[in-house]
Amino acid sequence: MEYADFHGVFWEKGAFWVTVAVVIFAVIFGRKIIGAIVSMLDQRSAAIASALQEAANLRAEAEAMLKDAERRRAEAEARAQAMIAAAAHEAEHMAAEFMKDAELQAKRRERMALDRIAAAEASAIAELRARATDLAVRATEITLRETVDAAHDRAMIDQAISGLPTAFRRSA
Repeated sequence: MEYADFHGVFWEKGAFWVTVAVVIFAVIFGRKIIGAIVSMLDQRSAAIASALQEAANLRAEAEAMLKDAERRRAEAEARAQAMIAAAAHEAEHMAAEFMKDAELQAKRRERMALDRIAAAEASAIAELRARATDLAVRATEITLRETVDAAHDRAMIDQAISGLPTAFRRSA
């Protein structure tokens, strides 16, 4: 079987002219179509490159934000630790101060109790002395009333007067 287009004058055949038309179309419009396709691919490539650059920028920004957040977290933890330590120190200081105040108050109350006891004791002793003095004065008064009469009174006065020069010599 023979193919008819390969026999005879080739420009008389329709396949030749179709081929020539396709080649002319490809030469004239091929550059524009290829240029449009290349341009479209370049735009798409540029858009992808821009998206990649934006993603890289966003990643760098996210990493910076992460580092900043970690730094702030570390600072917050350090501040929290410092606050806890300060609170513990303040609590210890307050506990020591409360203990000291309690001891001082206990000593003050003990001192006040001892002072009250001493005052009550002194009052009781003073009262006993006053009663003893009153009792002695009454006993002496009763004894003198019963034992001293006018004759005995003169003898005692004479004896006291005669002992005066000796008493003055001893005291001088």
